[in-house]
Amino acid sequence: MFLHYLELAWRNIRASKSLSALMVLALALGIGACMTTLTVYHVLSGDPIPHKSERLFNVQLDASDMVGWKAGEEPTFDLTRFDATALLRDRKALRQSMSSGFNTAVSLPDAGVKPVFSSVRYTSADFFAMFDAPWQHGGGWSAADDEAEARVAVISASLNEKLFAGANSVGREVIVRGQPLRIIGVLKPWKVQPHFWDLTLGSYTETEDFYLPFSTAMALRMGHWGNMDCWGRGAGTGTSLDLAASCSWVQYWVEFAKPEDAAAYRDYLVAYSEAQRKAGRFERPTNVRLRSVMDWLGAQKVLPADVRLQTWLAFGFLAVCVVNMVGLLLAKTLRRSGEIGVRRALGATRGDIFHQFLVEAGVLGGAGALLGLLFAQGGLWLVRQSPNEYARLAELDASMLALTLGLALLASLIAGLLPAWRAALVTPAVQLKVQ
Repeated sequence: MFLHYLELAWRNIRASKSLSALMVLALALGIGACMTTLTVYHVLSGDPIPHKSERLFNVQLDASDMVGWKAGEEPTFDLTRFDATALLRDRKALRQSMSSGFNTAVSLPDAGVKPVFSSVRYTSADFFAMFDAPWQHGGGWSAADDEAEARVAVISASLNEKLFAGANSVGREVIVRGQPLRIIGVLKPWKVQPHFWDLTLGSYTETEDFYLPFSTAMALRMGHWGNMDCWGRGAGTGTSLDLAASCSWVQYWVEFAKPEDAAAYRDYLVAYSEAQRKAGRFERPTNVRLRSVMDWLGAQKVLPADVRLQTWLAFGFLAVCVVNMVGLLLAKTLRRSGEIGVRRALGATRGDIFHQFLVEAGVLGGAGALLGLLFAQGGLWLVRQSPNEYARLAELDASMLALTLGLALLASLIAGLLPAWRAALVTPAVQLKVQ
């Protein structure tokens, strides 16, 4: 019976080509606009590490002085090197990592190979296990390497391709700031968006190309790129990266075996802050923050407000398009009252008429989905041409493709309910008398 309804739908669509094309276009425009903004929203608001985000927490302590203090305000964005080192030494979590970003030239001992300017993440040993870094060759360093300022490094697949043509480079040496470092691990292509472990370099920046122990980076006197907040004697001294400097610039994350462990760790942070205040290092009242990944992204307003607004506006536009489609279907239904009356007189039930018109709306919805998909691809292409840092991420993945088709069919079926119900109510006797 369904195939018969499809045949009738195709005949009726061909009989009123202009009106059918107008309905398909109206639905496609709504679907295209809606899926363009929804895809961008999906990309920007997604969980970057969904299987463990509820167990990863960002740490904030307020180590600043009393200048400009306001009760209840956010602590400093990052930790000082002193505090990060102290927390790492105490090891009160399952895993913990302190890290920061930089950029530097990476070269080979062979002078004939040009240096490659690379993004750097200097961090502690747990970083790779915490954030589930995928390994292509080798692995990361140990806590003992952190303590020993080991001259080791991990590189990305991209940097490995540039320096070693993609070969297994574990055991090879690279030169950084005039010092040789031995490669102990090569990562697989690794994309994490947003770049949640360090938002100071950009919420949607690429993952780093070069990794080395934090202690080694300090021994090599590497600099720092990103956010830095200094106060008191730390401001403008030129030694802002020193252990005793009054500057916050280190990102600190912890991982727990289960989310419930966060309460005990928060108590530990409060006790640590109180102890530092009694020692004279902290001046402000105790003010700690311990946020899971998604809470951290929400607190930092990583999702642009205009993207959320555009998504709601696009859904509103889709609703207008569906209403217009309802009106056009109703007009088409009223024009076919005579045909409906004849079918009813020949034995078709109200249910048959209802199903026939609903299938016809579904066929129009399928056509609208395909055209809307093209509009959505065009809209995403325009988004990728914008200067926003997240623009390059605007791609329609498999889940959003399925959602596009499903949303178009759902919208068309919703639009077809009232006309189908109206068609089923046509009284055959009245129509035959008119005929």
